[in-house]
Amino acid sequence: MFNRFGGVIIKKFGMIIVIVCFSLLVACSNNQSFEDFFQKKMEENKKDYDEDVNYSYSLIHHDLNVVHPDDAIAIFLENNLQGEQIFIAYFEKINGHWNWKQTRGSEWDTPQKWSSMLMVPYIYSGAISDDSIKKVYAGQEQAKIIEVKDNKRFWYAISSNKDVAVTFIKEDGTEELIEQIDEEMLEDWKGNKNK
Repeated sequence: MFNRFGGVIIKKFGMIIVIVCFSLLVACSNNQSFEDFFQKKMEENKKDYDEDVNYSYSLIHHDLNVVHPDDAIAIFLENNLQGEQIFIAYFEKINGHWNWKQTRGSEWDTPQKWSSMLMVPYIYSGAISDDSIKKVYAGQEQAKIIEVKDNKRFWYAISSNKDVAVTFIKEDGTEELIEQIDEEMLEDWKGNKNK
């Protein structure tokens, strides 16, 4: 026994409830946490590998709001076709959605001592297995050093400058300018691969 006026009110009230629920659903989907986004992306990557690769990954460290609000850096280990590697990736949140922008990888005890991302922000990074290294600088920026496992560590520094010098500071205070590629180690590494 609703009159025409009561039916209109109920329809309008119902429409308002639907709009509010839809708005809340959209707002929740736009606020996906960085960790959820990262895990979902890595699980998608996992599908690209055959079972015999024994692909795995683990998030070692992440920082939010590193260069500006709504960005992030993630450091993660990955077991892939090349074996165990460590990566650093840079992300930005645009219109409520995380976007994977740049990635660099590294391995311990390889000729490549460090690398840098090719676009702004310039993120310099590398793997460390030498316990005597206590600090790392990329230009004037002191790197953040992350403990990974055993005596393995990983460093990164964010710079607004492209092509800066990388310096290791040792336990005894000595400074060592580090080339991106260790030429002597590269020759040994090539020799061992050709055996």
